[in-house]
Amino acid sequence: MAVKFPFTTIVQLLICFMLCQSCYGTLNDINCLKRLKESVDPNNKLDWTFGNTTEGAICSFNGVECWHPNENKILSLRLGSMGLKGSFPDGLENCSSMTSLDLSSNSLSGPIPADISKKLPFITNLDLSYNSFSGDIPESLSNCTYLNTVNLQNNKLTGTIPGQLGILSRLTQFNVANNQLSGPIPSSFGKFSSSSFANQDLCGKPLSNDCTTTSSSRTGVIIGSAVAGAVIMFIIVGVILFIFLRKMPAKKKEKDVEENKWAKNIKGAKGAKVSMFEKSVAKMKLNDLMKATGDFTKENIIGTGRSGTMYKATLPDGSFLAIKRLQDTQHSESQFASEMSTLGNVRQRNLVPLLGYCIAKKERLLVYKYMPKGSLYDQLHQQTGEKKSLEWPLRLKIAIGAAKGLAWLHHSCNPRILHRNISSKCILLDDDYDPNISDFGLARLMNPIDTHLSTFVNGEFGDLGYVAPEYARTLVATPKGDVYSFGVVLLELVTGEEPTQVKNAPENFKGSLVDWITYLSNNSILQDAVDKSLIGKDYDAELLQFMKVACSCVLSAHKERPTMFEVYQLMRAIGEKYHFSAADDELTMQPQTAEAQQLDELIVAN
Repeated sequence: MAVKFPFTTIVQLLICFMLCQSCYGTLNDINCLKRLKESVDPNNKLDWTFGNTTEGAICSFNGVECWHPNENKILSLRLGSMGLKGSFPDGLENCSSMTSLDLSSNSLSGPIPADISKKLPFITNLDLSYNSFSGDIPESLSNCTYLNTVNLQNNKLTGTIPGQLGILSRLTQFNVANNQLSGPIPSSFGKFSSSSFANQDLCGKPLSNDCTTTSSSRTGVIIGSAVAGAVIMFIIVGVILFIFLRKMPAKKKEKDVEENKWAKNIKGAKGAKVSMFEKSVAKMKLNDLMKATGDFTKENIIGTGRSGTMYKATLPDGSFLAIKRLQDTQHSESQFASEMSTLGNVRQRNLVPLLGYCIAKKERLLVYKYMPKGSLYDQLHQQTGEKKSLEWPLRLKIAIGAAKGLAWLHHSCNPRILHRNISSKCILLDDDYDPNISDFGLARLMNPIDTHLSTFVNGEFGDLGYVAPEYARTLVATPKGDVYSFGVVLLELVTGEEPTQVKNAPENFKGSLVDWITYLSNNSILQDAVDKSLIGKDYDAELLQFMKVACSCVLSAHKERPTMFEVYQLMRAIGEKYHFSAADDELTMQPQTAEAQQLDELIVAN
């Protein structure tokens, strides 16, 4: 039995349907323009505002043409030369009734969407010319069956012209000139002007060049060019190698002589003698040092730094010493000898002992005990296939021993000594990986009375990444500055990172190791900094405690940093179960006196 609806009911349904269709179209087309503007108009060249959503409001927009001026239904978008930037615009699929799109003469780039037929199903005119679109011409363009004109000239399109485009029976204009297209032109496109296909590697009608001939000639040209290029390159490389191999020995010899000139100048210098502090070391002469180092050849260099170059010296009995040539010392002979005499008496198990020195003309040479394992920096940052990463107990042992040596300089040595250049490069390791601090003898002695002795010489701060932030302002060295530098060494030990560059930080991070640690600490993710090779080996609690001590050492406010005595005690507490510390010299360690602490604060304040 058929159901009959009253006439009024039918009218109401039709009105409701029409209103809903109008609302749907309005929202879609408005959303189309919003998304387009957001995606390609960063400089607000399109002066479109969307406060008014009444019917026909968008029809007055610049470049927008509607089907009817009182209906938000877009017929075409003419946005040529509008200063648009970015990739192919978003949201065009919402302009569901649009038949024409002109985006010519803008700064658009990237590929033409592979699903362009779904975005523009009813398009009749498409103009993307004079942009920087790249990639292939999408095959799906052949599904836009209503196309009359396609203009893609002056872009960076590559690949071939899809043969499927030949089914576009309505096509009256097609232009792909000035791109980077190659291969044959579809046979059905022979009706268009040859100027529309002006690409170097296109062939076939309407162009005059035949694809078969072009391919053969191009292959011949390519093969001929390749052979000729290979022959010419072979000749050039041969001539260069011949000249280079002839000149290399002479240049190498000349360079070696120039670098070693200083050593030749002091050889046989009159009055030059080696003063030795260690009675167990045989008396030596300058000539003995020259022989032991091969006249200080570069093959015997074992380290370089701001203070000078270190050479390995091989003695006749097969033992080794380390000889440092100081870099541009400003001391007179008497001042230098006096300072060395004082430092020659400094003895502590975690300090590299100064065994002697030599003054030869303007050169100053220091004789040290040789440390076979090299520097801590080498062990941490210059790993090879044969050299494995240091295990945590060994790193903790090095930290405790180095802290003990530096604390002894600050608190027990008489007079107290500031290092001023603490880094992982000046912490040397013996056969048992016991740490020994070097280069402390090159720092000025800090006299508690004559405070001007603690100022930097010529504004030299020390190695990058280790310098306390207050130094740039005060140019004054204090114990808390050494604490900061030692804190960076502790961070190197626990993170495995270098002080000036962090490999595990994000690519956009440009700061130092301390900057990275500060960032992680502020975000409560400090554990992310720990060396991955140390995690999951039952050391987590020690690692976290160690990290906290290191962080306290590198605080920007110098007053909040601990003293080296406190750092040493904290390190000892962390490593208590390993029994690293010897009991024989612990009683000599005394904390910094109140008077000395006040002096440190006075120096920084002034």
